[in-house]
Amino acid sequence: MTVLTVRIESPRQDDVLHLLQQGDDYGLSLYPAENYHALDVDDLDQPDVTFLVAREDGTALGTVALVDAGDGIGEVKRMFVSDAARGLGVGTRLLDALHDRARAVGIGTVRLETGLPQAAAIALYRKAGYADIPRFGPYVDDPTSVCMEQQLV
Repeated sequence: MTVLTVRIESPRQDDVLHLLQQGDDYGLSLYPAENYHALDVDDLDQPDVTFLVAREDGTALGTVALVDAGDGIGEVKRMFVSDAARGLGVGTRLLDALHDRARAVGIGTVRLETGLPQAAAIALYRKAGYADIPRFGPYVDDPTSVCMEQQLV
């Protein structure tokens, strides 16, 4: 029997770096570089970032980061699930763990940016309770951006 775990981990592990590279390759296949808003590993390895990794039998299947933006607001970044694990509930488990962590550190509002070409991601976020909001921050002038938010408390 296999067990899926989601835990706080360092983004600086070889298998995780490989997953982050897969995410970059996927994102850059959908967007021009100027419309690709991913954090790099140095940005992910900061005190205000919680980085989560989903694993099954030790194999890294997905990642997500929670960035504490202050004032009780968090931003979802680097949500990615490997091709082999898509459709298996890994994304939902990552979001559930991120929401639990957000609540634990006093974050009541979680927002995110994704893009128009990512219909499956948009559907996942809506199913998880996210609603569309106006584009915010660095995404305001990006016509490919879709911004969403969820109130956790």
